[in-house]
Amino acid sequence: MTSPTNTLHLLNARLPDGGCWTLSLRDSVIAARTPAADAKAHDTPSLDLAGALVLAAPVDGHVHLDKTLWGGPWMPHQAGATVHERIECERRVRGDVRPSVAERAEILLRRLMAAGTTALRTHADVDDAIGLAHVEMLLGLRERFAADVTLQIVAFPQSGVMSRPGVASLLDAAIAAGADLVGGLDPQSIDGDAAGQLDVIFAIAQRRGVGIDIHLHDADPDGNEQLRDVAARTQASGLGGKVTVSHAFSLGTSDRKDFERTAEALARAGVSILTSAPGAAPMPPVKALLDAGVSVFAGSDNIRDTWSPLGSGDMLDRAMLVAWRQGFRRDADLALAYDLCSRFGAKALGLPSRGLEVGDRADLIVVDADSLGDAIARRPPRRHVIRGGVRVGATGR
Repeated sequence: MTSPTNTLHLLNARLPDGGCWTLSLRDSVIAARTPAADAKAHDTPSLDLAGALVLAAPVDGHVHLDKTLWGGPWMPHQAGATVHERIECERRVRGDVRPSVAERAEILLRRLMAAGTTALRTHADVDDAIGLAHVEMLLGLRERFAADVTLQIVAFPQSGVMSRPGVASLLDAAIAAGADLVGGLDPQSIDGDAAGQLDVIFAIAQRRGVGIDIHLHDADPDGNEQLRDVAARTQASGLGGKVTVSHAFSLGTSDRKDFERTAEALARAGVSILTSAPGAAPMPPVKALLDAGVSVFAGSDNIRDTWSPLGSGDMLDRAMLVAWRQGFRRDADLALAYDLCSRFGAKALGLPSRGLEVGDRADLIVVDADSLGDAIARRPPRRHVIRGGVRVGATGR
């Protein structure tokens, strides 16, 4: 017999299709959907939403919890325009910022959770100065908040791999300590040795049985050449579905043949593309990639840190930015923008399916909005956040 404690009925829930339903949540999934007019009284816990909109909860596919400045006083932006300059700025100021890295990471994590994010992938800097300190801090944070959020950790070589002696060994040690994926960064423009960096991170991934997430900011044709190299290595190593390239600005090229060749290679190899809908940089064309069979999802990237003073951690904001950058205006396109911030992110991260169908993971948010398009346009506060069929905060967490 099912215990009443793991069942929750959401009464009068409006779904994006406009219908009003009772959603019965049981054992972490949506167990039943009943038209509201046909709903019967329940002897298990119920929550009357009175027509509020229910959406699949957001998944933030790319965040840097250990970089944020949230929790401290406003810091005017100091970094230069290039990736090299931003890296050096961060290395210069990070030790002087208060409160501590751990305190700021927790403040940001709580902010993400309040905005409805129930799963995320965070990158943890690993370099010759901080060693594994950030990885270990995030492992502790993950354990403390395991009941409320799914947190994947990428061991991220922010300052380079080949150009920083000892970092390759640190990346391997980070995975051994519990990080979920091994990261990479601009193999050619940062390290000047694309083959060398990719050799290292693919070897660790294969040896440790983990996935890969590579930052690639290069926007010139060399960026697409590196993407095709990543695709070839992914296919050869049997890591299809476990490799992500974040940013991939070079896919925003105007060279149609180069794009099509690269997209075909990514789709064939099972390499996903993460976009943050960047402000000034070229953005991968979402629809063209999806049409080519490439997995695409979205994330916040920098949230009020030395790289950018902007960012809210709200994935409804991020869906709006995706729509803005891609020229999405119709309701179906706005729904696609949100899918990048929810369903598609869950799939790319290897998580149980998120959605509003029977059998989907019961990770949901409730907002006062007329429709999904209205929610993206206005980004109203979250009335309820539900993870695994349980309201976050309802048990005192």
